[in-house]
Amino acid sequence: MGFGGMGNLSKMMKQAQKMQQEMARMQEELKDKEVEASAGGGAVTVKVTGKQELISIAISPEVVDADDIEMLQDLVLAAVNEGLNQSRELAKQEMLKITGGIEIPGL
Repeated sequence: MGFGGMGNLSKMMKQAQKMQQEMARMQEELKDKEVEASAGGGAVTVKVTGKQELISIAISPEVVDADDIEMLQDLVLAAVNEGLNQSRELAKQEMLKITGGIEIPGL
């Protein structure tokens, strides 16, 4: 392997280090980004960070019925799952910006 090979290796290592730094910065920024999702026409609304942390749940008083707890549970579950899906999509899109549109498995 000549000097050209070592130069390419050095360049690749620098690019990998830069990508790692950008990924760490992105992870920090995702903590501050939020998505909002709702179910039941807005009866249950949740907020989730880009780090998939549920930070709030708002439940409309009209859907609180002691005789139909199952419906409320279903609405909460649906809203939380949608919020988590949106959060994962947000993180994926941010990662694609760093990787130049290339999906890297496990990241």
